[in-house]
Amino acid sequence: MRIGIDGRASKWYRGTGIGTYTYELIYNLNLIDTINDYLLFLPENSSFTSLSRNFTNKKVDENPNENFWENVSLPNIIKNNDLDLYHIPQNGVGLPTELSCKSVITLHDIIPLRMPETVSERYKYIFHNNIPKIIDKVSGIITVSEFSKEDISKEFNYPKSRIYVTPLAAENIYKPLDRSICKSLLNKYYSLDKNFILYVGGFSPRKNIIGLLEAFSKLKEKYKLPLSLVITGKHGISYEIYKNKAISLNIDKDVLFPGFIPMEHMPIFYNSAEMLVYPSFYEGFGLPPLESMACGTPVIASNSTSIPEILQDSAILINPQNINEIIDSMYNFLINKDLKNQYIVKGLSKSREYNWKNTALKTLKAYTEIYNS
Repeated sequence: MRIGIDGRASKWYRGTGIGTYTYELIYNLNLIDTINDYLLFLPENSSFTSLSRNFTNKKVDENPNENFWENVSLPNIIKNNDLDLYHIPQNGVGLPTELSCKSVITLHDIIPLRMPETVSERYKYIFHNNIPKIIDKVSGIITVSEFSKEDISKEFNYPKSRIYVTPLAAENIYKPLDRSICKSLLNKYYSLDKNFILYVGGFSPRKNIIGLLEAFSKLKEKYKLPLSLVITGKHGISYEIYKNKAISLNIDKDVLFPGFIPMEHMPIFYNSAEMLVYPSFYEGFGLPPLESMACGTPVIASNSTSIPEILQDSAILINPQNINEIIDSMYNFLINKDLKNQYIVKGLSKSREYNWKNTALKTLKAYTEIYNS
């Protein structure tokens, strides 16, 4: 097969779930597949510097003044490239209107349809107006969990036999590191010298940061030792909402918003934290819990949507609507070392069940079945 992949997200959206997925998929297909030919549509100065001979790059233009979804909405020019299969990893956005080969998209989730109030107007417009048309055209869909497969099939009346599940994984940089060195580095770079609870995962309302702040406020009343809450992520329009909430709860001195964290620093945060708390209302997959587990840091996460499927019994699963469950789980990790160690071991074991090589192998199998169908 000659396979085309829209690789723009691997550069433009790196550090997000879709960007990480696109990068790791290409990187690992390059490691495992020496038979098929690949044409990668990539921006200039992409991260792929040592690809095999069966991988060819085609430079694409970019407009740095536009946001990601505006950029990828412009389809790549794939005419005369003689493709058998074309793959768009970013929910199908950017699929050409005219395509002479078979096509597959990765539709990670349908959050804009399930929780429209939690996404931007642009993203909501794309899902309501473009995604149904895209799905009508494609030869198959790849998604990241059985939960999302069921959700997509039900929403679009799409045959389950044409939806392929390829779970994600933590990247190789996420691993246990010397905790004392990591804490020293955090103090040096971020002036963070207290024990802390960590949140990673973006500022969308569906992530339930308000609930986490309320739970942390009550935890501070119960747990008398010095403790901070670190909420990572680029300061967007929601930042002031969360900052003001921390002030109103009188915990603003103990809640830190360090902003965007360079990818190479993320393992330092995970390794230094007492735990990761991930109380999201809705996830198609959810990478931060696996990243935390791979670093040997225990996880508290929601018992809803895809999260129980991915984590199973390797994390304490809570009802994200129940503040008391979040409080009790955090408190138990803080005072019960045996319980904490039990989940550290479970988490390390679970994280090893997921790896990007398997994601690539399952994707290659999907390509083959879609091409032969």
